[in-house]
Amino acid sequence: MEKLFEELTVSALYAYPAHSVAYPLLERYTYPWEALDALSDFIRELGKSLSEDEYEKLDGDVYISRSAKITPTAYIGGPAIICEGAEIRHCAFIRGSAIVGAGAVVGNSVELKNCILFDGVQVPHFNYVGDSVLGYKSHMGAGAVTSNVKSDKTPVSVRYGDERAESGRKKFGAMLGDFVEVGCNSVLNPGTVIGTNTNIYPLSSVRGYVPKNSIYKSREAVVKKR
Repeated sequence: MEKLFEELTVSALYAYPAHSVAYPLLERYTYPWEALDALSDFIRELGKSLSEDEYEKLDGDVYISRSAKITPTAYIGGPAIICEGAEIRHCAFIRGSAIVGAGAVVGNSVELKNCILFDGVQVPHFNYVGDSVLGYKSHMGAGAVTSNVKSDKTPVSVRYGDERAESGRKKFGAMLGDFVEVGCNSVLNPGTVIGTNTNIYPLSSVRGYVPKNSIYKSREAVVKKR
């Protein structure tokens, strides 16, 4: 039987009931990255159930809440759902297979692809988020990005101490738990999983699992919050 890495699971990273219309998809799986292959189909099915009074449907299976704020210079490709009160700012580029949660902010020149942003997430300045899940009220500072493909193009695994959780995916960015803060210009390398309520110092290069309720200063300096 394959070993279960409890701290990497959907239930460990995202509180229930979760603040995301995508939670019914995530809870089908043990680990959040397992949901990514089914995300496009899930968006299309969920979109069919959304009220026309509350959501406008655009070509390409794009569903936008009528209370969301969309700057004219933003691009939104489908399938995608932009939830109530979300803000899509100047020159944002949503390539598709994306859910932007209620009250979330997708800012200037931010690019999203195959990802879930829970409610209240902020990616406000020059961020790239691909093949990733960002938990409730998580925040990525200016210039912080997810790197979703290894340089040798081999499948991504998650480092967990001296062990590895194999994902079987060639594209895997980062799984951020609820209330994660990522400092400016940090790089979240392929297979990064960050536990809830954790802070990442600016200019960090992060790989593998970072425990919940901690402060990541460097790979050699991860301390528990007081």
